[in-house]
Amino acid sequence: MGSVKSIEKVKAYFESIGEAERILTFDESTATVQLAAEALGVTPGHIAKTLSFLVDGKPLLIVLAGDARMDNHKFKEAFQKKGRMIPASDVEALVGHAPGGVCPFCVKEDVPVYLDISLQEYETVYPAAGDDHSAVRMTPKELCVFAHAVGWVDIHKEV
Repeated sequence: MGSVKSIEKVKAYFESIGEAERILTFDESTATVQLAAEALGVTPGHIAKTLSFLVDGKPLLIVLAGDARMDNHKFKEAFQKKGRMIPASDVEALVGHAPGGVCPFCVKEDVPVYLDISLQEYETVYPAAGDDHSAVRMTPKELCVFAHAVGWVDIHKEV
């Protein structure tokens, strides 16, 4: 039920800024990086996955390229604290979107959004749009603007 509300909020936001045509919806699930990449016909790296963490009990979101993995040491360096993933059962209450549709748009107030530099490798990226059957097409620079991101971080592992 919360997911429907989330995508409606995201759609309303993009309509309000004249960018509604960016939202893509699918019959098939886009809940995971692999499923989203298959639905869009792109490589997993083009999927902008949004991970939710607790740092000192407060939520924050980090968007990474879909094929990037988080480096715990770099995370601690960037935020001066160890982060832990928010348990799936708590994500919607803390962030405003349910797992599978967590995205950097229309999140709860006081939830900062950071973008990992792994996204800058790609000309076009596709974050979710609030549910597990959607995506939004944009450049990494547009993502920074549309998500009201705090800024860029480097917390991914070099593979």
